[in-house]
Amino acid sequence: MKIVKQPDGVVRRLPRYYRYLADLNQMGISRVSSKDLSARIGNTPSQVRQDFNCFGGFGQQGYGYDVDTLYKAIADILGLNETNNMIIMGAGRLGQALANYTYFEKKGFKLTGIFDVRSSVIGKQIRGVDIRHINELESFVHDNPVDIAALAVPKDQINDVADAVARLGIKGIWNFTPMELKVEDHIIVENIQLSDSLMTLGYRLKEAAEDPKV
Repeated sequence: MKIVKQPDGVVRRLPRYYRYLADLNQMGISRVSSKDLSARIGNTPSQVRQDFNCFGGFGQQGYGYDVDTLYKAIADILGLNETNNMIIMGAGRLGQALANYTYFEKKGFKLTGIFDVRSSVIGKQIRGVDIRHINELESFVHDNPVDIAALAVPKDQINDVADAVARLGIKGIWNFTPMELKVEDHIIVENIQLSDSLMTLGYRLKEAAEDPKV
């Protein structure tokens, strides 16, 4: 399927559709309506139909969507039927947690390398993947295809590490550092701010506590 650039909101809703459809598949449900999908995702039936129309539709009026067909189509759109080779920059607690999370590989994101500067971790392995010194990064990328670099380094190292990754031709950066990365247009960056999500939860808890209806 040829992918045309779509609004960010549409793209960010696709993984949520995918997860819900996976649940329906496991439950043996073969058909779902835009109304049912919208109730689960938290938008409107019209929005669901508009989102899917961006990629060709998939449904039939009065019938809804075939769950398995839609599930496979979204997997294809998200690139889950392909293998994306990923490295992790930084083998601290967060980097090790990412390396140990096997779900990524089930979805086609294969961990091939881990890099750090600390002698205390270099030479160790996580799930059979060597932790290498960052000085080996260039030769590693030369010998191994790398699509994504996950950045889990201290804030004061982020610019240097991001520049090194970009210079080596790695097109995708998954940024777990506190700093919002701004790089050249041909580099694709996904900034993950875990603290933002936690603070949003804190606000919702406070909001609920002050609401007499809750």
